[in-house]
Amino acid sequence: MIDTILSIVLAVLPVILAITLHEAAHGYAAWALGDDTAKKAGRLSLNPLVHIDRVGTILLPGFLLISQLLTIGRVAFMFGWAKPVPVGAWRFSNPRRGMMIVAAAGPAANFLLAWLAGLAAWGLDWLPDAAVDPAVEFLDDFILFNLVLALFNLLPIPPLDGGRIVVGLLPEALALKWAKLERYGILIVMLVMFIIPEMTRGTAHPIHPVQDWLDFVLPHARNLVLRLAGHGSGV
Repeated sequence: MIDTILSIVLAVLPVILAITLHEAAHGYAAWALGDDTAKKAGRLSLNPLVHIDRVGTILLPGFLLISQLLTIGRVAFMFGWAKPVPVGAWRFSNPRRGMMIVAAAGPAANFLLAWLAGLAAWGLDWLPDAAVDPAVEFLDDFILFNLVLALFNLLPIPPLDGGRIVVGLLPEALALKWAKLERYGILIVMLVMFIIPEMTRGTAHPIHPVQDWLDFVLPHARNLVLRLAGHGSGV
């Protein structure tokens, strides 16, 4: 029972911390650029409770948690999201550039957190023997989830952060056209994450665009973070 509770905590805590700090980074970046919308809405906070999204923070992680414990007896994968921080782009001196910076702040915060977790791993030798394995599990999950969250959000699909970064980089005429995709953004994300994989499941060439992207880039990102933290390629 204790092992199960510990496994749940070690799986859920990295998710909560990563998505909370991701959203908070958006708010603080906007505030630094002159927009206090998030502050007035009470969202300029590191308190996870103010960033909770019923589906992305509770229902989806809860479903993944319970289904994995019931099927494989452990938590191998977690995913989720928080309630988006409100941003008033019209308050920026250059709205398109401001939104690009605000969008980039979320993934940047996750990369920073992954690196800090890598640095924290240097303290493992100071822990009691009984605490080393749980600490390694927590830090590894924390690094991986932060990287998954950052890399997923960098997909160039509005309203994901990557889509808004692309809007800030493109020439204005193309940027306006790309920004119009935001009204279909959730449908596009659902298409590439769930519908296409399900439609091609069982065929000779199943297609998993998001999973293939993460499978390709995640090991390289993890190795880079650990190298920058001084670990070579492992904690």
